[in-house]
Amino acid sequence: MRSHRRREFLKGLTASVGAGFLLAPFLDSIAEAAPGRKAKRLLLFCTMGTATQIWKPTSVSGETPTFSESTSPLADVKQHVVLVDGLPSGNPGNNHGAPDGLTGLGFGGGPAGLISVDQFIADKLVAAGVKTPIASLLLGAESTVSGGRSPYYRADNLPTIASPTSAYSTLFGSAVPANTSSDDLLRRRKSVLDHLKNEINTLKGDLASEQKYKLDLHLESIRQIETRLSNASSGEGGGCAPPTKTATDPANPLQANLAHMDLIVGAFACDITRVAAIQWGSDQAMNVELPEIGLRGEEHGSMIHTGAPAHLDLIKLEKWLAQRFVDLITKLKAIPEADGSGTLFDNTLIAWCRDMGDSPNHNMNEMKFVLASGDGGYLKTSPGGRYVRSSDRHERVLLSLCDAMGVTNFAGFGDPNLPSKSPLPGLAAS
Repeated sequence: MRSHRRREFLKGLTASVGAGFLLAPFLDSIAEAAPGRKAKRLLLFCTMGTATQIWKPTSVSGETPTFSESTSPLADVKQHVVLVDGLPSGNPGNNHGAPDGLTGLGFGGGPAGLISVDQFIADKLVAAGVKTPIASLLLGAESTVSGGRSPYYRADNLPTIASPTSAYSTLFGSAVPANTSSDDLLRRRKSVLDHLKNEINTLKGDLASEQKYKLDLHLESIRQIETRLSNASSGEGGGCAPPTKTATDPANPLQANLAHMDLIVGAFACDITRVAAIQWGSDQAMNVELPEIGLRGEEHGSMIHTGAPAHLDLIKLEKWLAQRFVDLITKLKAIPEADGSGTLFDNTLIAWCRDMGDSPNHNMNEMKFVLASGDGGYLKTSPGGRYVRSSDRHERVLLSLCDAMGVTNFAGFGDPNLPSKSPLPGLAAS
């Protein structure tokens, strides 16, 4: 019996609808896969830049950080968290309004061909056969406030859906049935599995006995997924349930974004999208009304450029935002995957991204990220958390987000002249 070269065999597999995700355990068993378990979903949590001195850990032992006051809520989920710091952009002198943050290109790179990492990944997933009702979901109140813009680009700047009621209608009005036990939704999921089984059985004919054996094992795992889906339809598993619809949009933009967070979690649970982002304010401003912590004002003028060097109000705001990041992890952890493969968080990568590294000084010399993934997820994590400092270009972290989602062809994204067009070393689990 003739044998297939490994690359040709994998090419046939990954052409299948959804194979990039459902066949991941099998692919890892027969090929040299990139390090780190691939994620099903990417969630971007995007804010304005911060003050370097309030964000950095107060101390670091090896790679284990002692979280600062502004990032202290992250200590509750430190086993999932990697802080990444020190990375310059390709145009470090750029500031407000530069698209560098998520595109890897800024004013110096010109506007032609700009695409942000969320849009690039969404396009690649669609091309690979991942067909969700919404390819990418961009939510956020006041993302163009004070003449600002969002960090999302597809040649031109992309707006977010600002209204939670509009977002709810977009997601749950017609995208999928609101009833979590819908027979149509169950049939749609099972049809993907049927397609995969047919593809695998076709491929078996020309394989050696060892590879046939591995395919048989994977077919059995697909049968188990079918059983779990059936259980989910009868209420025994899965968490596809729309959040409660708000009657009106909150006047407070931060409260509106809390509703947007719940909508993203619901969209993930119902597999309406695999790529989502929530935007807090614009690159120019964010109006803050948080009486529960005694904080009112506008982030840019009255917090970032006021109160130095202590930045006490900015610390309060950053701490509040860090708690919202933790809340997202908690919400995703509470919902099981319909196929029984852990929780939503176990299969999601969350990235806290910023438009600038050092906002008081208006530069991108030290871009900062907070990354989080679930148990056995893409990231190399540590029980005490990790702090990774690098002088590499920040675009390499964006390439890590691509890699986490199974996208390894980076052509058409970022700076074509980037010296190391590869993910940032040390982020992915071995």
